[in-house]
Amino acid sequence: MEFRRHPNRDGLDIYDPIENVRFALLTSDPVQPTAIATETFYFPVDAAVTIETATVEVPKLLPVTIRTQDGRMVAETSDGGNQTIGPGRYLIELSTAPMKLYVAAESAFKLEQQDATVVLDFGSKATVRVGARSYHDRPAGTITVTDNVRDLMRAMSLSGSALKTTSPERSFPTLRGHPPLIERGDEFSAPTGIRSPDTGVELVVPPDREHVYPLASLAYYLGADVVPGCSPRLVAGEFEYELTGPDGYVNAVNRVLRQTFFLDCLTRTEGFYRVDLHERQQIEPLVEIDFSALYDASLTERLATHLSVPFETLEPHIPNWRLGVDLTPTVENIEYIPYLANNVALVRIPDTPNPKSVKPMSDAQSEFFRSPPAGAMLRGSDGWDEVDNQDVFQVDPMMNVIEQAWAGPGFPLEVNKLDLSALRRGVDRTPSSDTIDIHVVCNDDKMQDEDVVKEFYGSREFLDFDVTGHYDLSCDELRDLLAVESDFLHYIGHIDDRGFLCSDGSLDARSLSDVGVTAFLLNACESYQQGYELVKKGSRGGVATLSPVGNPSATDLGKTLARLLNCGFPLRSALLIARRHSVYGYQYTVIGDGGLSLVQCESGIPFHFVVERIGDDRFEVEVNTYPTDLQGFGTLANLPRDRSHKQYIASAPLTTVVLTSDELDQRFSFEVAPVEVENCLYWCNELKISDFE
Repeated sequence: MEFRRHPNRDGLDIYDPIENVRFALLTSDPVQPTAIATETFYFPVDAAVTIETATVEVPKLLPVTIRTQDGRMVAETSDGGNQTIGPGRYLIELSTAPMKLYVAAESAFKLEQQDATVVLDFGSKATVRVGARSYHDRPAGTITVTDNVRDLMRAMSLSGSALKTTSPERSFPTLRGHPPLIERGDEFSAPTGIRSPDTGVELVVPPDREHVYPLASLAYYLGADVVPGCSPRLVAGEFEYELTGPDGYVNAVNRVLRQTFFLDCLTRTEGFYRVDLHERQQIEPLVEIDFSALYDASLTERLATHLSVPFETLEPHIPNWRLGVDLTPTVENIEYIPYLANNVALVRIPDTPNPKSVKPMSDAQSEFFRSPPAGAMLRGSDGWDEVDNQDVFQVDPMMNVIEQAWAGPGFPLEVNKLDLSALRRGVDRTPSSDTIDIHVVCNDDKMQDEDVVKEFYGSREFLDFDVTGHYDLSCDELRDLLAVESDFLHYIGHIDDRGFLCSDGSLDARSLSDVGVTAFLLNACESYQQGYELVKKGSRGGVATLSPVGNPSATDLGKTLARLLNCGFPLRSALLIARRHSVYGYQYTVIGDGGLSLVQCESGIPFHFVVERIGDDRFEVEVNTYPTDLQGFGTLANLPRDRSHKQYIASAPLTTVVLTSDELDQRFSFEVAPVEVENCLYWCNELKISDFE
């Protein structure tokens, strides 16, 4: 973490070079930050400074939690109200910033929530300490396993070593560290410092990959030992719970994960974050649980209470999960386990993929395509042994998930194809430039309508963008551009089986030795093979197409995707929204690390609204939030401009509210966000009430 004087205003510029995110705290006086020991903060921080100022202004309307300096909660401000705090020693936590931020002061102060800012007013110059912690968390080490499944079970039994607590607060993403990585080798070995917490929980399953792989997230979250046995079950002290049911073993495992995680989110409101949680208000009348007593109980006692509640009682109120993953039961996929656990993903063992032909859904006679339609029929597969990376197939949808991914051979329609090399780069990334470098390449002058995307990238306050346009590049020029370290490439042009069409021929990504572009959009026909090569050669992820796409529709989708990425949506959820507004959307897919975000969201977590007029001055608004890698599953969210004190577990959908036109205007003034009206996508800073007629 780096603290610097703000280059344009009085205040602090706070920069996380690993995540390439920044935030500003503005002050009433010029400040000179002085580094201090991090141990002066109750909660862990990576770096800290002291400054002298009479006010601290947070240039976003974010929730604030006020505590004493020993961690006891005094007040929180999700209702949008102002606070007057008497003399004392306080620790002020700023929620939903792109890093964990704390402001400490020994002073009375006023907290005022203005139109788009939060101001801490100390009355006169005061000594203020500011601490920050990066959301980035590296694995503590790597465990080596043989191809024997029992070795994998030993490794998964150590995944809970990354938990920073076994209390219900581990449902917060910042209190779940990244599990140790797993690699294949000739013998089992684990770093001596990796030890799981003594939770007293065991997951007993037959020692085969079909039973062990689905336990990735549950074993990690419970800090459980994974041990061999005939009958799948969870054992917690004297309590046992069969991992069976009418819909099979995998669904039983995922039900237990959803149920225990959800009830931990409710129980943690008795701890450090005593908020009015919407989901707890919904559940309390339905169950006989003493949440105060449950918070103080042991993990095994909490599990017994959690699983005593019928799942059917909870299910309507459990938020949709951020990520569901199909993990093919091959030995090579052992190494995916830690990454899926880190995302607390729901894991499913897929059936044999269904063959599906992929064709352009338009009149090939009248519409200009970004490549010839020849070869549009892509073959399916009859079994895993026959699947290769030429195959494109349909994946069955997973219920109750926001985003879906595939870990295995072949290219799945409409879901993220994960890649181990991309996920490793996300963990291993090193500090980068604090400028976000974006290159827009247009290699066909007939497609320059899409070149307008240059205007959509970089229109953000407090972020430093460098957006460069390139036209009619030669093979050598495109090769050099792909090799240079940059954050994003938006490619507009043609791709065929020879590669990227350039002014002097074709560039095949297979010929590249290194790729420095972190992420990409290849808006060209059948670009998935070239995109996959970019990921293999150095990119973390991107969006590509699985078949020919019509030029006007591709242009529209490219513009929409650019705006969503600029709002802070991850690749997967950005494409999820863009796909709904394009006839050709199903032909686009995410390759590599689909959780990657180009920039951080202004409010910490991206919002998306669906609005329907239901009266003369009444609008029904479905509110959606999309967890990110920085604000992961379990994060709290509150509605902009909401004075009800209510908070939610961030998910999509989050809730539905009824608003007047004035209230709608207030919500939409918070930040730029996508808004759907009668299946059309708008941006809240461009909407007029007449658009809702």
